Amino acid sequence: MMTIGEAIEIHEAGGEKKSLLLHCCCAPCASHCLSVATSHFEVTCFFYNPNITDREEYFHRLAELERFVKEAGYDVEVIDGGFAPEAFYEMARGRENLPEGGARCLDCYALRLAKTREIAEKGHFCYFATTLTVSPHKRSEAVNRAGAACENGGSVYLASDFKKKNGYAHSIELSRQYGLYRQNYCGCEYSRNKCFEKKSEEEK
Repeated sequence: MMTIGEAIEIHEAGGEKKSLLLHCCCAPCASHCLSVATSHFEVTCFFYNPNITDREEYFHRLAELERFVKEAGYDVEVIDGGFAPEAFYEMARGRENLPEGGARCLDCYALRLAKTREIAEKGHFCYFATTLTVSPHKRSEAVNRAGAACENGGSVYLASDFKKKNGYAHSIELSRQYGLYRQNYCGCEYSRNKCFEKKSEEEK
């Protein structure tokens, strides 16, 4: 499994700037990841998140990503993978009540990264990676296993742990600087319901 750090070292040693399809879950997470990746790769953002099952929420997060890329001055295309909650519901059937971070979430990572790999190979990208590892609520090793498992001899998955070296703190700083919408749940209705339940308990 190649890491994003190893790919960066190749570029810094005189290698060419290769293409990277970066799966983006939201603007706040993408903010830090783009600050790292754009110096070393020709980056294209891929917004594919069928776990966001609310249409308004989906397009709000997509618009924030597009706004951030533009306002931050990145010469980066944002590809919309499309609002497709049916893919998530099909994957999650029978596991609606599993706890956050369990098997349903692991398969959700795999669903999004498999689609990213598919688009990367169709577009002849050298690499693909994800912003999911910047979140302290997600286990980077689990995300990276899902990414590596869907490699198919074409585009190479770059494992990462973007939360390291104060990556998550930097994402918060950039979110404040650009006034980015920071959602308080991952995207699916199950994580949203858990978030609201927790908030209600705290307010009692």
